[in-house]
Amino acid sequence: MADSENGWKFAQCFGDKGEVDEITEAADIISTVEFDHTGDYLATGDKGGRVVLFERNDSKRGCEYKFYTEFQSHEPEFDYLKSLEIEEKINKIKWCKRQNAAQFLLSTNDKTIKLWKVFEKSLKVVAENNLSDGMRPQNGRVQSLKLPKLTHHDTIIAAVPRKVYANAHAYHINSISINSDGETYISADDLRINLWNLNISDQSFNIVDIKPVNMEELTEVITAAEFHPIHCNLFMYSSSKGTIKLSDMRAAALCDNHAKLFEEQEDPANRSFFSEIISSISDVKFSKDGRYILSRDYLTLKIWDINMDNRPLKTINIHDHLRNKLCDLYENDCIFDKFECTFSGDGQNVLTGSYNNYFYIYDREGLSDISLQADKIAFKTKRGSVKHRMLRGKNVKKEEINVDTIDFNKKILHASWHPNENSIAIAATNNLFIFTCVY
Repeated sequence: MADSENGWKFAQCFGDKGEVDEITEAADIISTVEFDHTGDYLATGDKGGRVVLFERNDSKRGCEYKFYTEFQSHEPEFDYLKSLEIEEKINKIKWCKRQNAAQFLLSTNDKTIKLWKVFEKSLKVVAENNLSDGMRPQNGRVQSLKLPKLTHHDTIIAAVPRKVYANAHAYHINSISINSDGETYISADDLRINLWNLNISDQSFNIVDIKPVNMEELTEVITAAEFHPIHCNLFMYSSSKGTIKLSDMRAAALCDNHAKLFEEQEDPANRSFFSEIISSISDVKFSKDGRYILSRDYLTLKIWDINMDNRPLKTINIHDHLRNKLCDLYENDCIFDKFECTFSGDGQNVLTGSYNNYFYIYDREGLSDISLQADKIAFKTKRGSVKHRMLRGKNVKKEEINVDTIDFNKKILHASWHPNENSIAIAATNNLFIFTCVY
């Protein structure tokens, strides 16, 4: 049953039915979610290094998905030179544009990026051979030879690593982004951004390097990076200082000198001990047409016009009700949570997550404010005669939220918006929720 106020309804949920507190396997916690360019496929990665793919279920009305395949993308490793464990957690997944019957996607953990080929493979069995008729060789000889015949037995979905891009990052990889040319991609860690050709795994070009000669002089790190969706020479990256830099690869081989700097000056009256932490940008995204930039920091969501770098077009307060609890959030490390953000396919709406498994949808002008909750009530709700009940009750305004009752262990960090319709995929701990708009 759709919510009468805004038309959004719960469509599907994959994953464990237990409560968050009952989760014993941290490996099952979803760490990234991504639609492909058509919206027919959906990928999730988890802390256990697994990638799970879903495909559109055409037999169902509306936006519903079914399990497609699952494979182990990364394994835990150990860096003996630095005596560091490299965890298998999937940080990002990016789909390559489909060019044939197979699907290609990039997945990365902290150190290694892999290009996976996912395809349908026919399993065949020998149906007829020289001894299939029960004939036994006479005097050790077969009277007549026949070629064995193979027949189709089953079709499986196979996943094989086509390329492994390793040993290029000294720090943890936080972003990968495929270029609009379909041939290259960038990978970003805390201090450097590398440019790769998808077909060459043993060579990359360092295009941004902010590492100081003396690490004691380090003042900022790179937090996210993305290619422009149309112009293959442009890319942007955000920093822990709250800035977004747009760079042009035509200008120089090393893009340390940015073409544009998007930054909003902080009001000195609001400066505090937490200012630098809460101004750190956790995610940046281009709109599909490349005209707008969406950025998320701890308290706000900002929409920028690529032609206006001195201030954002719109600033949307997400966690203003938490401003008085920053000290507690610093103590429990929640202030360092990295919330993602995303544009809708048409660029008219934006989406980001919050605590208590709430996520928010706004139109680009910031006029509408839709609050939805991805909660496991869906499992406890019996199917009605039509469809599942909505997962939330009334549209809760943020100023009405009692901050003392917020469960900071329940948070929506990862989400993806269908490229062609109003359907969204939400990762809530170890569950994948699909919501769709009926209008």
